Amino acid sequence: MSLSPSEVAPEAWQEAEAPAPAEPAAEEPGAQVRGEAATRGRAGGDSLLPAYPSENRMSERPPCHTDCLEAPLSCVFRRLGCEVGAHPWIFLLVPMVLMAALGTGLIYLPKDVEENFEEQYTPIGSPAKAERRFVQKHFTANDSYGFSISRKSTEVNFACILAVSNTTSLLEPAILSEDSKVDDVIQDLYAMGENGTQIHYNQVCAKHQGLCLPSNPLLYAWRMNRDLDLRNVTFPIYNHTGQPAYLAGTIGGTFLGERMGMNQLLLEAKAVRLLYYLKTEDGEDNERSKKWLTRFLNQSSNIEKSLTLIIRFSSGLLYINFYTTELEATLMTVIRLFHLAYLLIILFAILSCYRCDCVRNKMWAATFGVISAALAVVSGFGLMLYIGVPFVIIVANSPFLILGVGVDGMFIMISRLSSVYSKVAVSITITTIYTAILENTVRNVIVASST
Repeated sequence: MSLSPSEVAPEAWQEAEAPAPAEPAAEEPGAQVRGEAATRGRAGGDSLLPAYPSENRMSERPPCHTDCLEAPLSCVFRRLGCEVGAHPWIFLLVPMVLMAALGTGLIYLPKDVEENFEEQYTPIGSPAKAERRFVQKHFTANDSYGFSISRKSTEVNFACILAVSNTTSLLEPAILSEDSKVDDVIQDLYAMGENGTQIHYNQVCAKHQGLCLPSNPLLYAWRMNRDLDLRNVTFPIYNHTGQPAYLAGTIGGTFLGERMGMNQLLLEAKAVRLLYYLKTEDGEDNERSKKWLTRFLNQSSNIEKSLTLIIRFSSGLLYINFYTTELEATLMTVIRLFHLAYLLIILFAILSCYRCDCVRNKMWAATFGVISAALAVVSGFGLMLYIGVPFVIIVANSPFLILGVGVDGMFIMISRLSSVYSKVAVSITITTIYTAILENTVRNVIVASST
């Protein structure tokens, strides 16, 4: 049931419509505190209020620029891209002519030249070389008169023969006679020099007081006195005619008897080592010694067949040129596969960019990337050979890396040259330099750890 205004008493209706008199609002606790806080907020520069002029100047200050190097390089590469687009034939023919001119430097590619790993992989002014010069200055060694292996601070050319007896012991006149034959055959070897001259052992052997060093002290003592009592030989030091001889490094497979002072009687010995030290002090003598060592290694099989002893040959030349020999042997083994490897990598780099969609197809971009890498290899190698940089055999694998960098860079530059040069040329330049530095660092670390 609803009542209309007319049905209500007029006095009540009027009383309801009249506005109520305003009563003073009761002050809430803490209102005064909030008011003071608001006042302090306005005084302290609240964010709701306008900032001071100094704050506006700080906000309008331009940010710090970090592209001080990238911006000018991008501008330069943008202009280069515009020039390439405006004059394509110039930028196509000039690199070809430059490549042809620098490529003629490949005629200086060395062939059959021995590589010196110490010169190529060690710093020129390294502390180790300075210390070695100090040792050589204070501990001199004359290979022609006063040779001493303990005073040598560089590699020494030497030949080594390890003879093992088939009998119980080689301390018998018959076995020592066989060892003596080996010694005579070795000392009778000669190599041919450049002018057809013969290089005999006594011309290249290291000498002490004008005589070649004996290959084995015990064998030398027996050859000087064939009636030597081999049952009274002491080990490791043997006194022969008042001169002590150290046998520990030249006699092996020993069986010792009773003690005699600091030494023991040598009852049995199964192996003997013959050492032939050669001159290395002078450059010419060093080359002659290496030629004689090469002759020694070539004749080792013939010497072994003519004797009844079991003989193993080695040479200091093998240790000195170990890395060069191994690298050259590996290269000659796989040289026929290098061309196939290059061809397969080039085909893979080009065919992997093929797409059925002509818009997404990037075969031409990959092809020009391969051509660019080939131009870089030919011109770069030719320039280095022109200015006299020695060619190291290990850089034969660098075309693979250059091909990868070239094709990878070409994948990026697939839009307009002007826009691409301004955006990606800096990144490609940094990537290429970083790759070259990293490759050189890793190679030096590997060579240093292996030596």
